[in-house]
Amino acid sequence: MSDTPASALIEAIAARPAEEREGELIQVLVDAFEPLIEAAPTAFRTKFRKMAADPFAFYRGSACVFYADVTDERIDVEDPWTDERTRRVWIQGDLHCQNFGTYMDSSGVLVFDVNDYDEAYVGHYTWDLQRLAASLALLGFGKALSDATIERMIRAVSDAYLSTVRRFVAHHGDEEFRLTLDSATGVLRNVLLDSRMQTRIALLQRTTTIRNSDRVFREGPGVRLLDAAEKATVEDAFRRYLETIPAGKRKDVHSYLVKDIVGRSGFGIGSAGLPAYNLLVEGATQALENDVVLSMKQGNVASPSRVIPDAEIRGYFQHHGHRTAVSQRALQAHADPWLGWTEIDGVGQVVQELSPYENDIDWSDVNEPDDILPLLDQLGQAVAKVHCVSDADSEQSLVKFQTEEAIVTAIGDRDEEFATDLVTFGLGYARQVRDDHRLFVDAFRNGRIPGVDGG
Repeated sequence: MSDTPASALIEAIAARPAEEREGELIQVLVDAFEPLIEAAPTAFRTKFRKMAADPFAFYRGSACVFYADVTDERIDVEDPWTDERTRRVWIQGDLHCQNFGTYMDSSGVLVFDVNDYDEAYVGHYTWDLQRLAASLALLGFGKALSDATIERMIRAVSDAYLSTVRRFVAHHGDEEFRLTLDSATGVLRNVLLDSRMQTRIALLQRTTTIRNSDRVFREGPGVRLLDAAEKATVEDAFRRYLETIPAGKRKDVHSYLVKDIVGRSGFGIGSAGLPAYNLLVEGATQALENDVVLSMKQGNVASPSRVIPDAEIRGYFQHHGHRTAVSQRALQAHADPWLGWTEIDGVGQVVQELSPYENDIDWSDVNEPDDILPLLDQLGQAVAKVHCVSDADSEQSLVKFQTEEAIVTAIGDRDEEFATDLVTFGLGYARQVRDDHRLFVDAFRNGRIPGVDGG
């Protein structure tokens, strides 16, 4: 008999025959990606090859499988840590240990935080924590850490998360809490220091050149030149994007002068096949070193949105570009001042700055428990912050209650039980992912995934 709801879920998935499970994996991937596969089969062949590299890479690229599993109606397991309110919390949606990094917030402070909001949505706050816990177990497996050490890692995140959520309940006005150079320690502080050494001029030198006394994009791999008609379409979408910037973050009109536009490709695992553009704009002054590079990218269909039938949530968003921007403002205290949305041919796009100050943890350099555990304490704090603190310019009205109070009410005094359930899920689901990875590789290399030939 299963000891916890998490173990019951894991056991039910693991009990399925390999052939049945492979069929489920293929069906979920096809349901999620078929339109993009048809539009860009080569990009998805590349995505799937990257996912085939190891179980963690597969996990990063298959958030849709995770959500299909945790909401599987065939498995009669209730989430004991949520109630009516905490099943409707803003979540990052794809929270694994490589989706944390630095950015320069709108107040000019370097912050370490959760990043990448392509999958953000409204759902169970526990989904973020479960997905993170399983990613930590996969990370631990890859570093040959013991199950006991992995358990300590997951408990470190759980303890830090709950203590920080309770801090928000006890101290109203803590909205300015953030991990910065003044508060971060160890590996995290080193990541922030490295980000501090980056400059916009260095980014501009890598991506642009000077032609006829002005700056334009460089040609090269992943850069696609536009004809006049496509360029005009993007310019029109950009003009409509400007209307979505909050009044408190709008800059002088000259800052938005478009100097050049190119098509972009070659994104990471999560954004394969999504059309995108880079726009070079004037910035604060006419000085060439103040030019700003913006990304306009087709909004990804958030994996949680595929399994949440709530019509109010679905109807709240104009499209997935709008959803991405609104979600990011709901999850970040001081979101990118360039963040907004638009449409191209009726398809939602998200617009934001390509910042030189974005920097991720290099987990290949973090291998020993003495280095990992303090870092995870800070990651737990970061997750609590995004669940509990919104941008001052966030106009969202889907979540109308104090998230921290709702989470504390749902958990009560069961912190130890909560951590144990998270450990059980993390270790168990990571083992399932390792099995799923083998099934995926066999299916891909033998041509059993429609539309994508492994070759």
